[in-house]
Amino acid sequence: MLNTLSESQLAQLLPKLKTVELELGHVLYEPEQTIDYVYFPTAGIISLLATFEDGATVEAGVIGTEGMLGTPVVLGAETTPHQALVQASGQAMRMSVHDLTGEVGRDGSLLKSMLRYTNAMFIQVAQTAACNRLHTIEQRLARWLLLTHDRVQRDEVSLTQEFLSRMLGVRRAGVSVAANNLKQSGAIDYRRGNVIVVDRQRLEQTSCECYEAVKQEYDRNLKT
Repeated sequence: MLNTLSESQLAQLLPKLKTVELELGHVLYEPEQTIDYVYFPTAGIISLLATFEDGATVEAGVIGTEGMLGTPVVLGAETTPHQALVQASGQAMRMSVHDLTGEVGRDGSLLKSMLRYTNAMFIQVAQTAACNRLHTIEQRLARWLLLTHDRVQRDEVSLTQEFLSRMLGVRRAGVSVAANNLKQSGAIDYRRGNVIVVDRQRLEQTSCECYEAVKQEYDRNLKT
């Protein structure tokens, strides 16, 4: 997302940004916790998880190098209903909410850029909710792997079936069947907790239309 900003906007933000490590499994936000910092990932992935009283979770959205964690503050909110969990380790540029709101208030074009990203993020969350309700586990797994592949920009990702079951909100047995089907089709391979994207085109053919719908919105809203 930072790449969509002008040189002058970046120059204003850089002194207020601090590089931090994103450690796998680290929780950056808890539901209803006050948001003190926003994060711009430069490597790695952050998942937004909806959590339930019985301990169940399901991924509502995913943030990589294209985006920002902390969009509620752009709209004036102080908390988020989601847990923010590091899905793939990496780094991020972190800024305090105090500094961000000051910059957004000073620069209307910066606010516009962040609102465009926030719009794309909201569409992803809404599309994911519909996808979880309407599409098969295999289609949803293919969509999830494509979104992850876009953001890590490498073919091999460290993932376990237990982790995938949390992200998709389904039983491990369902993930196992779906992953095996994708492997048999030649779309992916997996071993020792790693998933390898072998044939991205086949993965796209297996995915539902939700992947392309989300991708188009990000492409439209994050034009450089």
